Amino acid sequence: MLLRSLWHGAIDGWTVPGSLDQLPAAQRLLAAGADREDLVRLVRAVAYEAVFATLDELDAGGGVNVSGVEAGWMVMEAGEDGSPTGRALSGLHEGLLAMDLSGRDGADLWQ
Repeated sequence: MLLRSLWHGAIDGWTVPGSLDQLPAAQRLLAAGADREDLVRLVRAVAYEAVFATLDELDAGGGVNVSGVEAGWMVMEAGEDGSPTGRALSGLHEGLLAMDLSGRDGADLWQ
């Protein structure tokens, strides 16, 4: 559910008409003649990379990139009432591309 939500909001959210128009840099590029589809593909690819890196860091459990830190973390599943089920979610970054509802597993991001 988390991965589906991230793909839909953070990555595919940029395909919604008008999304690019909220970014001044995109407005300037469009005014200069940039192709809208290329810009959408670019921001989706950057969003994918940011989400993937975040999920990879969450999967690592902390302390990997910071010396002297003894704490870590884990992502836990929660029930409908918000209480933890006790089931840890792992390997999140590995399943991200499978959330692409187009069936292309994100292949269009790198065209």
